[in-house]
Amino acid sequence: MKQYLDLCKTILEKGIKKEDRTGTGTISYFGYQMRFDLSEGFPLLTTKRVHLKSIIHELLWFISGDTNIKYLVDNDVRIWNDWPYAAYQKSSEYQNETIEEFALKIKESNEFAKKWGNLGPVYGKQWRNFGGVDQLEDLINQIKTNPTSRRLIISAWNPAEIKDMALPPCHCFMQFYVNNNKLSCQLYQRSADVFLGVPFNIASYALFTMMIAQVCNLELGDFVHTIGDAHIYLNHLEQINKQLTRTPRQLPTMKINPEIKSIYDFKFDDFELVGYDPYKGIKGKVAV
Repeated sequence: MKQYLDLCKTILEKGIKKEDRTGTGTISYFGYQMRFDLSEGFPLLTTKRVHLKSIIHELLWFISGDTNIKYLVDNDVRIWNDWPYAAYQKSSEYQNETIEEFALKIKESNEFAKKWGNLGPVYGKQWRNFGGVDQLEDLINQIKTNPTSRRLIISAWNPAEIKDMALPPCHCFMQFYVNNNKLSCQLYQRSADVFLGVPFNIASYALFTMMIAQVCNLELGDFVHTIGDAHIYLNHLEQINKQLTRTPRQLPTMKINPEIKSIYDFKFDDFELVGYDPYKGIKGKVAV
């Protein structure tokens, strides 16, 4: 995807070195926007392989309102393990388990998962219960009954509950827009880890838009990704530069089971990615 590589180039050329909460250090650029026409293909990065299974399961997890990593761990998705593991390491119960051993305990013990797998009131909680409001349910109803509304919004940023979250929401505000029977979505992301996070975020919100379009009987418009602090961690520079030597390949197609008419009924097997031909994956360490 040229849009993603252009973002990387902009940060490297115009960004500033900036310290960050994790102590890793970044090159940061403030205020950037990308646009993807969803009718042209599914925007899944091709300059490295992206783990679609994790994206789909995480999105279904958000939609369900769940905030415990057990569902993800049970489906071999590890993207949220670092934060509860870090909390566990600080406890008196920690016995030098590796993060893999920690995940195995989450998988095998409901009691252990209940105690150590919860992330606090993160995305799913806010989507489905923001001070008693089911924002996702309201959004679907509004799109169906009042599609010209300028209030088609879901917010994951809840100041009253930030202190209780393992990680405050990075992708924190979305607005939907209906025009000419097409559904578009704009995401505002306050903080964006360009190497590890952004490829996931693009694909996740593009897929979410596609799912909502289907259940609301709409065609596909654009996904617009607006970023506040777009940053490349200093320990990801080699990985980013490697991608910049690669020519983006044709986007794949995402097929969704047309029988699904409710946003809550989607399952992992309802999605099929066709024609994905990426370069090999590139590893990088998450900054916690």
